[in-house]
Amino acid sequence: MVDPQHTQRFPAPAGDPGPSEPESGLPISEAAERLGTSARMLRYRESLGLLPVTKEQPSGRGHRHRRFTEEDLNTVASGLELEHSYGISPAALAFALRMLAEPATLARVRAYGERLGRLAPPPARALDFDKQKALRLLQQRAQGR
Repeated sequence: MVDPQHTQRFPAPAGDPGPSEPESGLPISEAAERLGTSARMLRYRESLGLLPVTKEQPSGRGHRHRRFTEEDLNTVASGLELEHSYGISPAALAFALRMLAEPATLARVRAYGERLGRLAPPPARALDFDKQKALRLLQQRAQGR
């Protein structure tokens, strides 16, 4: 079984330009080869938001092609390992990230899980009662002014 905490590190190829040079990093074909996938799959993963955001801006007459740094390769490898470890698709991982980033989406999925009976509703907390009482008192004070 693969350890989900483990991330594969990729050694830098000999003669690779340093990070301060404008053309640092690997083109998508070399990155795909190092990751054991295809350029097409990397583009698909990018469309799902599963690749690190590129810091490079288009320059000159056209679009500068994305280059992959060692950090990018390690991040993508971590995502591939998560998918493999949990037996999920890239789309499923992308949706899990969306749920973590969007509280409204998480709430809708949680409510659905509760209706299915797969998730128990969250327990009511005593502090919620006190919080509601405090909010009512503050609203009454604000209206009295």
